[in-house]
Amino acid sequence: MTTDRWGNPLSATDAAGIGGLERAILKFHAYEADPIAALDAVIAEHPDMVMAHAARAGIIATAADQAFDAELQASLGAARALAPRGNARERAYVAATQLWAEGDFAGATEAWGRIAIDHPRDLLAVQLAQLGDFYLGQSLMLRDRITRVLPAWDRQVPGYGFLLGMHAFGLEECGEYAKAEAAGREGVAINPRDGWAVHAVAHVMEMTGRTADGAAWLEQTSPGWAPDNLLAFHNWWHLALFRIEQGDIAGALALFDERISAGGFGQALEMVDGSALLWRLMALGHDVGPRWSLLAKGWGARIAHGHYAFNDLHAMMTFVGLGDRDSQRALLGTLERAAAGGGTNAMMTRDVGLPACRGFEAFGRGDCAAAIAHLLPLRAVAQRFGGSHAQRDVLSWTLVEAALRAGDAHMADALIAERLVAKPESALNQAWAARRRRLPEKAAAAA
Repeated sequence: MTTDRWGNPLSATDAAGIGGLERAILKFHAYEADPIAALDAVIAEHPDMVMAHAARAGIIATAADQAFDAELQASLGAARALAPRGNARERAYVAATQLWAEGDFAGATEAWGRIAIDHPRDLLAVQLAQLGDFYLGQSLMLRDRITRVLPAWDRQVPGYGFLLGMHAFGLEECGEYAKAEAAGREGVAINPRDGWAVHAVAHVMEMTGRTADGAAWLEQTSPGWAPDNLLAFHNWWHLALFRIEQGDIAGALALFDERISAGGFGQALEMVDGSALLWRLMALGHDVGPRWSLLAKGWGARIAHGHYAFNDLHAMMTFVGLGDRDSQRALLGTLERAAAGGGTNAMMTRDVGLPACRGFEAFGRGDCAAAIAHLLPLRAVAQRFGGSHAQRDVLSWTLVEAALRAGDAHMADALIAERLVAKPESALNQAWAARRRRLPEKAAAAA
């Protein structure tokens, strides 16, 4: 039986082709550009390699971007056609990606997770499953899918650092910050180009209010992860959040202009970060100038049908920022139809995406009471539409601003208290508390 260097069974037998496949998948683990191009090169030389097609389809699927749907369908079609020649592991990959393409994100994630149970050194299956857990907001599984396979790994196994980076992110999302930071730092020590491990440590510092440490960490490690890295825009986004906390609004906007927008917002993941940064700044009352227009075309092309509710909320941010009422209404209509449908995204849209978009739309037109009414109940269930704690914090951010603008003193007290308990040293949280103290007494008494 032929295997890859980790002992995972392959139906392919050509050593050069297998080496090319391994190098392409290692690029994906590191988020280095460009794993798809590398897989295409393998497929050009070895068009019948089942695992190359299966890996390609899975990687495209987990971009979670409807703009890539035609490419996903073509890649998946090629993988399906070859699947009968493959082994059980390879067929399981194809079946998992088929579930994703059909809208069963939860089923696909469990299917990739099962591959990892059967083949604990199959790091591609682990990574695809963790990405699925991320999109589903499944914090415990972000940690535990990695924990399941850790006994099969050690520092002598190639790619161990990538596994540590994934574990670090899962630990952080479960609030195990000290363990997360240790695992993430070890992952970066093994491979300084591991943008995911760097990102996991940045999350720890974001969640614990270590603003100066977080900014320094990203700046110090950037020579490793920034060049030629597909995750760089997201790490720059984290640095921009630290800049906002430091009161450096010009620095945050410079990161948007020079780093976050550098890829031209060609994929939804980039647009999510661009929209989220501008929304936070706008909500604080800062003028972001014409920057919203850089995101408008991309989001406008993606609102014809609901694909992933988390992305849809970020599209709404852009349309509100632009004052584009027609696109706001069109998106709400799309989400209403999506919520009535089937698949994982229908649940996400019903439970979180649609009411969140309604809340942001209300905030944009100045109806802060309505924004609070839509957004406040989501705090308990927001994880259902995916993302990280740091990303979903935009809901709390918007709620605090809505409460202050509405003069709702009791609501502002409650929301700011939450934030100060989590991050007592946060300059941003302290600034919100100072604004609350400046509310007119009559507003406070009436609230």
